Amino acid sequence: MKFAALIHAPFETPAGITAWIAARGHDLELFHLYAGEPLPTADAYDALVLMGGPMNIYQYRDHPWLPAEVRFLEHALAAGMPTLGICLGAQLLADVAGARVVQNREREIGWYSVAFTLEARRRFPFLPPALRVLHWHGDTFALPQGALRLAVSEACGEQGFLLEGGRAMGLQFHIEIGPTESQHLLDHCTEDLKIPGRCVQSPKQILALGHKYAPAAEAVLNKLLDAFFGAAFADPTFVPKG
Repeated sequence: MKFAALIHAPFETPAGITAWIAARGHDLELFHLYAGEPLPTADAYDALVLMGGPMNIYQYRDHPWLPAEVRFLEHALAAGMPTLGICLGAQLLADVAGARVVQNREREIGWYSVAFTLEARRRFPFLPPALRVLHWHGDTFALPQGALRLAVSEACGEQGFLLEGGRAMGLQFHIEIGPTESQHLLDHCTEDLKIPGRCVQSPKQILALGHKYAPAAEAVLNKLLDAFFGAAFADPTFVPKG
């Protein structure tokens, strides 16, 4: 299958998702929107991955490619294109699905637990009750109408959703990131850590906990991608572009 990934910052790549795509024999092409690259031609790809970024979804003046991306996502979702959004990508999905994206009551930066809902664990039985993952966000989204809530955390009541129909999933947390990518975030986003908070870890904590918890997160990521994209690709209405 042919995957397209929309990249919003050079230091927020698909990371573990890239490894999964390669291991399953699929193809991946990156589109660096922040660098002025054009959006993909939707009908040339089988699935879409939306990555994170340090911007807010409403910063149109600072990032003039955002409105075009939103229109692209509207068409992709209407066409039933299997789509996974991470962090900013999840917020964009929620916005396109008609849900509000607002400031969270506090910033959440570091390796904190998410609790998977009972409904999520029924849908994906391999999910554990809770999992330590990397968070790096100040905004959050409301649950889109008709969506399945996937996870919550102590600091944020909406950590993930599956849109009605099962073709689009948004995850507020970074389940795809390991220690190397954590260092990239620290190299480029240190300003985010200068204002202390109840759920803001130090660089030293983020790196140490990444080595401890990233392997378990990666294992769940691989199973989740198998289940989510596997179900979409197995749908009898799905026609591969390759």
